[in-house]
Amino acid sequence: MARMDLFREMENLQREIDHTFGHFGVGRRLSPSFLPGIGTGDYPRINLSEDEDSFYLEAMSPGINPKELSLNVMQHTLNLSGERKQEKESKCTWHRNERGSGKFMRTIEFPTAINIEKADAEYHNGMLLITLPKAESVKPKRIEIRPH
Repeated sequence: MARMDLFREMENLQREIDHTFGHFGVGRRLSPSFLPGIGTGDYPRINLSEDEDSFYLEAMSPGINPKELSLNVMQHTLNLSGERKQEKESKCTWHRNERGSGKFMRTIEFPTAINIEKADAEYHNGMLLITLPKAESVKPKRIEIRPH
């Protein structure tokens, strides 16, 4: 039986309501990714791919100090968290301020176990590049057929 994640269901409902009313000119609220408490939103934006050996995750994180990022991997799940600092306080009048700031957390689940010991991450030009090798036990294994 699948476990229901109440926070994820609430966030999905909020996203649907925001999407629906966004077309009527109703103002959007601050992204749930930057709200206090549970932040399992859609920030940072990611690309996720895989091949026979590994998963490859690219996370857009411009303007974030890599020291402010935290990665934790456990079996099938990666947690990416961090903080985007607010820009220096200025006495000007803002006309638009679309870049969120604050703490965030993103959880990505994988269909197979990850080899945590060989996981690797690098940060380059605002992109976090993560390589997550699949556990040996889940990789396809070729079995040799012996003639009789």
